[in-house]
Amino acid sequence: MKKIILGVFALLAMETTSAQTLEKMQWFNEPAQWEIKDKALSMFVTPQSDYWRISHYGFTVDDAPFYYATYGGEFEAKVKITGDYKERFDQAGLMLRIDHENYIKAGIEFVDGKFNLSTVVTHKTSDWSVITLDKPVPYIWIKAVRRLDAVEIFYSFDDKTYTMMRNAWLQDNTPVKVGFMGACPDGNGFNVKFEHFQVKHLPDLRRLEWLKKNAE
Repeated sequence: MKKIILGVFALLAMETTSAQTLEKMQWFNEPAQWEIKDKALSMFVTPQSDYWRISHYGFTVDDAPFYYATYGGEFEAKVKITGDYKERFDQAGLMLRIDHENYIKAGIEFVDGKFNLSTVVTHKTSDWSVITLDKPVPYIWIKAVRRLDAVEIFYSFDDKTYTMMRNAWLQDNTPVKVGFMGACPDGNGFNVKFEHFQVKHLPDLRRLEWLKKNAE
């Protein structure tokens, strides 16, 4: 009987981590137009909005829409992103944010008529790395794996084969806001859709190591 009860709890835990309830998430910089339908979030990205701190450009902005839930510990998060990118620097992606000085955003960014896999890592100042794609893509999957004090960022075109695009430091043992962001620094806004958002809990590596060393 004990095994059956434990099995039921395990199944319930798997269901909780298999998909997130979008209605229970919250906005930072809520856009004027957005909706949740068929387990997907669609929004019209606020014009003249972005996330960036200081470096290279000399300004700080923290005013783009971000829809998130807060998670502690180690986890894997992923989402499918489809955007109607139009103007230079139009972007949409997955974002992990501790506060206004510490965040990672990764996704598609439209620059000079080309689609770029883009990652911005900010710790007091921002940096920016890009991988230019040969041709436009209808959608992209972005996955972030948080382990200890690092986050690995991956992209995929089919949710099967994932390729790493960045490994970045992020303070461990600190709650993180995880969700979707869109930014439109130069343009008048654009439509973007986020689907199949999932955050899966990963057991803490340090605790697993301790358990292994102190096994009965």
